Amino acid sequence: MKYMMLVCTDTEPETDESLVPDVEVWVTENDASGRRLAGNQLTAPASATTVRVRGGELLLTDGPFAETKEVIVGFDLLECADLDEAIEVARAHPMAWLGRIELRPFHEG
Repeated sequence: MKYMMLVCTDTEPETDESLVPDVEVWVTENDASGRRLAGNQLTAPASATTVRVRGGELLLTDGPFAETKEVIVGFDLLECADLDEAIEVARAHPMAWLGRIELRPFHEG
């Protein structure tokens, strides 16, 4: 089953950074196992362009749509047997300690 792992900042990160796993190790292990299909960091939210169409008119907004303290800073596409495996993969990512991870299965149908 495929999962989108949204990597986000958080206002309450782990304070003891010696506990935080190394991201390069996480990437290498999950690439080698085939669980990580793709992933990358994103540029700052200020570089975002929000696209909407209302009444047939294109509306563009510079920056993110929502004002929030937490922002999406990257993503990983995972292939896992089930949600339990995806959770184990996510909990080992450094941003689970320094930020937050949102896991979402892809819609099947």
